[in-house]
Amino acid sequence: MSNPRVRRIADRIKVIVAQMLERRVKDPRIGFVTVTDVRVSGDTQQATIFYTVLGADTEAQLAGTAAALESAKGLIRSEVAKQLGMRHAPTLDFIHDALPESARHLEEVLARAKEQDEAVAANRGTTYAGDADPYKKPHEDEDILGLDETDDAE
Repeated sequence: MSNPRVRRIADRIKVIVAQMLERRVKDPRIGFVTVTDVRVSGDTQQATIFYTVLGADTEAQLAGTAAALESAKGLIRSEVAKQLGMRHAPTLDFIHDALPESARHLEEVLARAKEQDEAVAANRGTTYAGDADPYKKPHEDEDILGLDETDDAE
């Protein structure tokens, strides 16, 4: 979808579908549907519409929304074709977007890791694992020459 024309069509389809779901589609199974993304093939013959449903906690609610979108697909496609003014209207595929659930799960994992890091930091003592002064000291001049105090006494 690197073509600017295809991107404009995808953006326009996103707006049209969102308006249709808000104003014209009166199916009670459709809850608070948000169109998150639209991807159009290079030849503009297929459009994949990604959506999320706010407040849909169960699989039955998601399945009901998916069935309602499938039943309204013809009405939405005809409106897309009419507003785009294209000779061939793209076929529409509705796919539930799993990105918000994945992001929520990732945030939970990161929060859990942060809590574990804080617990480890709280249990950590204030003493160092190694010597108090880990840096090497320069040798004394006598040690470098190999002389001891015993050699001077003789």
